[in-house]
Amino acid sequence: MSGLSISRRGLLAGISVAGASAALSACGAKTGSGTSSDSAAKADTSGSTVKVGLLNSLSGTMAISEVTVHNSLLLAVKEINAAGGVLGKKLAPISQDGASDWPTFAEKAEALIKDDKVVATFGCWTSSSRKAVKPVFERYKSLLFYPVQYEGLEQSPYIFYTGATTNQQIVPALDYLKKQGLTKLYLVGSDYVFPRTANKIIKAYVKAKGMTVVGEDYAPLGSTEFGTIVNKVKDSGADAVFNTLNGDSNVAFFKEYKSSGLTAKSMPVLSVSIAEEEVKSIGTQYLEGQLTAWNYYETTPGAANTKFVAAYQAEYGKDKPTSDPMEAAYISVYLWKAMVEKAGSFDVAKVKSASDGIELDAPEGKVTVDGATQHVYKTARIGKVGADGLITEVWNSGSPIKPDPYLKGYDWASGLS
Repeated sequence: MSGLSISRRGLLAGISVAGASAALSACGAKTGSGTSSDSAAKADTSGSTVKVGLLNSLSGTMAISEVTVHNSLLLAVKEINAAGGVLGKKLAPISQDGASDWPTFAEKAEALIKDDKVVATFGCWTSSSRKAVKPVFERYKSLLFYPVQYEGLEQSPYIFYTGATTNQQIVPALDYLKKQGLTKLYLVGSDYVFPRTANKIIKAYVKAKGMTVVGEDYAPLGSTEFGTIVNKVKDSGADAVFNTLNGDSNVAFFKEYKSSGLTAKSMPVLSVSIAEEEVKSIGTQYLEGQLTAWNYYETTPGAANTKFVAAYQAEYGKDKPTSDPMEAAYISVYLWKAMVEKAGSFDVAKVKSASDGIELDAPEGKVTVDGATQHVYKTARIGKVGADGLITEVWNSGSPIKPDPYLKGYDWASGLS
């Protein structure tokens, strides 16, 4: 399983449904049962293969990030098939291009569910794409595994969130900046759901912790003009920039940042959407010394990660980096596999019921599914970009953090949801 070991905790709970599931499969069963367009999706499990949907931006402004996520999903599918598949069935991946366009994501999601009859879908990156497809998966009672850190304040009965929620990335990042004495922040983000919601949370934290937001600016997703914003940042007196830009806008921003004379030493930027793949695309010379907040880096120690990196580079090239969203996507397929095998069925309701407590020895370290929120326990990590383009961890939370998507455990966050 390429370094992933599945905990057997709670496995016996799923054995009782295995016999019934096998009988249904032998009769050519399709999961779900409704007759209208708003009924449960009829995923086809009747043959020797089952289809899984891969829904990523393979074109457009987000392709800089999402193509590699798609590749890591394909790697997981290939490994699982080589090991015998899931419940004796091989996985047939069906790829759809969301094209960095949110209505297209919704259209492609519906096609995967209704036309391709997939048993589950893996993908999306931006919160706008996730929110566009959310009602589709809920309408058809089909599962989406979403692999990217996001702004929290959301739960869906048909989405599993395998990237970080706010208290596993943004809050630890703010804690780190505060401990470093970087208390005056400038917020720069793309103009859509994630950055605006994340910055609302950041401002609540800052107000409660005696810090200051000295400026806040947004650019359209895909924007390449950052002269005005960077000049405002430079004149702001900020100690650091909290960056929630997404996609190829980061290329233009960091080039302008360096051209203005700003450096990681004079005013560090902490980014929550720049990983190893983006570092390579932007250029190490623009990012050396800058900070990132994730739950995984290519350099994260451990046998599971060593195997993951080796497998990915053997498949796609020795010069290809791995990153947090890629890893979260990769393990999402294994988490789904573990849920299905615990349930003994591809049935969505049974898979959801089997999810709580599923554990993996993942490349990022131990992860555990929290069935109540359908998020996972994850270790927070702050990293620094090196001259070699890799990101090296400079701090971690010590142990996996329980997901708290609505920040119920933080007094300063009351009223945000």
